[in-house]
Amino acid sequence: MPAIGSEIKPFTAQAFRDGKFLQVSDADLRGKWSVVFFYPADFTFVCPTELEDLAENYETFQKMGVEVFGVSTDKHFTHKAWHDTSPAIGKVQYTMIGDPSGDIARNFDALRADGSHTADRATFLIDPEGKIQYIEITSEGVGRSAAELLDKIRAAQYIAAHPGEVCPAKWKEGGDTATLNPSLDLVGKI
Repeated sequence: MPAIGSEIKPFTAQAFRDGKFLQVSDADLRGKWSVVFFYPADFTFVCPTELEDLAENYETFQKMGVEVFGVSTDKHFTHKAWHDTSPAIGKVQYTMIGDPSGDIARNFDALRADGSHTADRATFLIDPEGKIQYIEITSEGVGRSAAELLDKIRAAQYIAAHPGEVCPAKWKEGGDTATLNPSLDLVGKI
């Protein structure tokens, strides 16, 4: 499993976005915040609910300066067919990367070890320097929430902009819970 703070590995792949096929690489994840989320397969059950949830929140991701990349071991052609036939996936405006070789999933250690050649439900937040700042992996039947992910991104962006501060449990941007400045003065007082 990649460690928090580790740099993403190089990759190149074909993708689908805005009715077109395009080539993407690790370079597209640098210079801005990025979310790379892996899901098991197109034309399935939990996956479209997650992709639709992200699509319905995509404008918020964009306003926060975050690009979203969905990845499965399907081909980019399959992504287009799913986009064209599913009302939920038809809402997707972010990049859908095809990873039929499983190389990208392997780079992120998100490829299942069961021989099924599918990815786990794994989410990675990557900072502008190409370093992983957040990882979440859930089991097959547990869908992810865009709202929860947005909260994690807000916290990661806040601490990146405010060195020396940390975001405690239940912290929400603009909320009642203040950030902390870890120091000797706080030891034993929280």
